[in-house]
Amino acid sequence: MYFFTHTISPFILLILAEVFYFKIALHYKIIDKPNSRSSHQVPTIRGGGIIFLVGVVLFYFWNDNKYPYLLIGLLVSGAVSFLDDIRSLPSWVRFTAQIISVVLIFRECEILSFIPVFYLLVIGIVAIAIVNAFNFMDGINGMTGLYSLSILIPLYISEQNEGLRSLQLFTIFGLLVFNFFNTRKKAVCFAGDVGSITIAMLVIFLMIQRIHQTGNFIYAGMLLLYGIDSMYTILQRAIQKENIFKAHRKHLYQYLSNEKKLPQLWVSIAFAGIQVIINFFIINNNLNLVGLLILFSFLTVAYWIMKAPFLAVKKA
Repeated sequence: MYFFTHTISPFILLILAEVFYFKIALHYKIIDKPNSRSSHQVPTIRGGGIIFLVGVVLFYFWNDNKYPYLLIGLLVSGAVSFLDDIRSLPSWVRFTAQIISVVLIFRECEILSFIPVFYLLVIGIVAIAIVNAFNFMDGINGMTGLYSLSILIPLYISEQNEGLRSLQLFTIFGLLVFNFFNTRKKAVCFAGDVGSITIAMLVIFLMIQRIHQTGNFIYAGMLLLYGIDSMYTILQRAIQKENIFKAHRKHLYQYLSNEKKLPQLWVSIAFAGIQVIINFFIINNNLNLVGLLILFSFLTVAYWIMKAPFLAVKKA
């Protein structure tokens, strides 16, 4: 009975919630129409990633109202992101919501009282960077869903805290539902800002909790590929004197799927596959900080080798 009420029931509810959202999105025309910067060709439902937020709400009521500040933070950033999916909001509104959510996550992680303000600011800046990296990388079918699973599954397998383990399970359920509709040649829905921002906030919360539990910063490596592609793309655009906050198609995954014409699912599977291998090395203590730095250097070289032909074409 416990297995049914804590696994099967919430999973079924998440499926029904996603299908119900599709009906609402079609009725109110919450649709992502392709443009010159898009990697898709046909209008597609936007905001399917709202299921991640629904998953956290279900977790909250299924687990005796656990992690209330996390839920409030996700509702703040999720609501603003969903409104932005419907109608574009000023950047300061989105940014303010992200800051409030990150502070609430810090409160939930109980780090506000013992970490100096300077370090909290540094962690906050990194957290906002991660949020926006997830948002920028959400551009092709399967990328957000599969990459997030490459983080959540290793965390779930190695988790010792029952509350966190349950949260991870509910999040994995949401990701499985989303992937069913998104990870295909012709996606039924996209995550939207509400999806990418929510899953990013969840990952930040879980990363802080794991690092706090273990005292080991190696777990930051579970975001290695997103970090490399996001960081170096920002560097590239800054050198080219472009507005780094403006939409573009200059991430490596975009070059591979749009310019190289590789199937989007292949690219997403490659990113997630490489990251999940790294993450299993991390959770099994087979990779230390020195090894992570060496791996980072190797992947940096590989990244620029793969990106070089596209940069040469652009210059020509």
